[in-house]
Amino acid sequence: MATSSVIGTVLSGRYRLESKLGSGGMSTVYLAEDETLQRAVAVKVLHAEISDQPDQIERFRREARAVAQLSHPNVVAVIDAGQDHGHPYIVFEYIEGETLKQRIERLGRLPLDESAAYAIEVGRGLATAHARNLVHRDVKPQNVLIDPEGRAKVTDFGIARSLEAQGLTATGRVLGTTDYVAPEQAMGQSIDARSDVYSLGVLLYEMLTGEVPFHAETQVGVAMKHVNEPLPDVQSRRPEVSAALAAVVEAGTAKDPDDRYRSMAAMLRDLESALEVEVSRAGKATGEVTTVLDSVPPRRRIFTRRGMSIAGILLVLAAAAAAVAIVVATTLGGPEDKQEAEGGPAAAQLQGVNDFDPLGTGGEHSEDVRFAIDGNPGTSWTTETYTTDNLGKEGVGIYVDAGKPVAATDLEVRSDSRGWEMQVYGTGEDPPPDDIEGWGNPIGETTVTEERTETPLETPGKLRYYLVWITSPAAAEEDEGFLVQINEIRLLA
Repeated sequence: MATSSVIGTVLSGRYRLESKLGSGGMSTVYLAEDETLQRAVAVKVLHAEISDQPDQIERFRREARAVAQLSHPNVVAVIDAGQDHGHPYIVFEYIEGETLKQRIERLGRLPLDESAAYAIEVGRGLATAHARNLVHRDVKPQNVLIDPEGRAKVTDFGIARSLEAQGLTATGRVLGTTDYVAPEQAMGQSIDARSDVYSLGVLLYEMLTGEVPFHAETQVGVAMKHVNEPLPDVQSRRPEVSAALAAVVEAGTAKDPDDRYRSMAAMLRDLESALEVEVSRAGKATGEVTTVLDSVPPRRRIFTRRGMSIAGILLVLAAAAAAVAIVVATTLGGPEDKQEAEGGPAAAQLQGVNDFDPLGTGGEHSEDVRFAIDGNPGTSWTTETYTTDNLGKEGVGIYVDAGKPVAATDLEVRSDSRGWEMQVYGTGEDPPPDDIEGWGNPIGETTVTEERTETPLETPGKLRYYLVWITSPAAAEEDEGFLVQINEIRLLA
């Protein structure tokens, strides 16, 4: 389909192609009019010369299926997919704005707090994909769109693959953009979520310095530098970068995947702390940081965006210096990350989550359960609001799927609710039991009184599903009644 010949074409009697937005190796993206709903959309059409190649068509369809499963403010949404006269296409929400690459080319080095904020939003979008066992594999600023409100949205999962997929993008085949490619991907070795962590670390480096870390005469030459050469020190390129933010770049771009953050969620925790350090040092936040800062729960904030007195700023800077010292001392920032780096329990890559209400009738906000494992403490799942603190039934809960049997040692819950009681159950049955009796005896229990609570587990062996069973909810802060809010669940094994 030549661009000049398809403008004005209506795909499947609905999507009128109006202009070309961009083109890649296997497809072209058009601005289109959805004539049914009368709105602008972006339509990605597979190139005609590969429309008869089954493997390429399957990759294209797999992108649509994969992204359609993701629902997150920092991921460009899939609206529809189809085929018209032998030409497969995918319909996305249309984001009117610029790519992050265009922003860097236009402005050069971005403000420090804005760089951290964009990295957080990209990381949150990727964490959602990772929670569904999907690795992007082509994280770069060209694949990040900035909407009119300044929010970053990850797009183009065209070479993404499930960690369980085989054949189409098997080990030995290098895909991705070499300016941001992880060493193991450049060598054609197996990849996982830590490969996206590396690419995001390089992207953060580019936002901070205004350029990619490596240059060579060929793409292969760039890729080999990612394999063999350490990243140039970000603070030598831009001395005003805080030690906290520099530590994130360093930990995220380690050559050996085992030396990197073990998950995107771990990287996000340090990025959020570094963002607040940068805001405190500047004395205020730029406009592009507002959305991200507002999504950090108030109890986790060290600093705010409100004006401060000179004395207040001095106190804040002293606190920031202490925070930087902690980051430098621990390298990775948080106590759980230090534990992981020293060979302690690591967070399992959770593959799914479900509400569990065997004694109820309509479930417990099942549409929001994904927020309990999305790596973003600013989002949450809540129970229904109950009139009494005994629920009027034995309990209600939420369970996570580790994807495979693991011997978990601890279950961590982040919650903005206080004073609620929970028990932890585990099972290796697949699917898990649909009544609480089928889960057997509790393997842990606690009362949640802090923002972050770790419950030690006594598991009889490796289990796949772990249930947080709420037996007594907390008093609601604003509304009458009782409920529990869970921001994040982590399984340490």
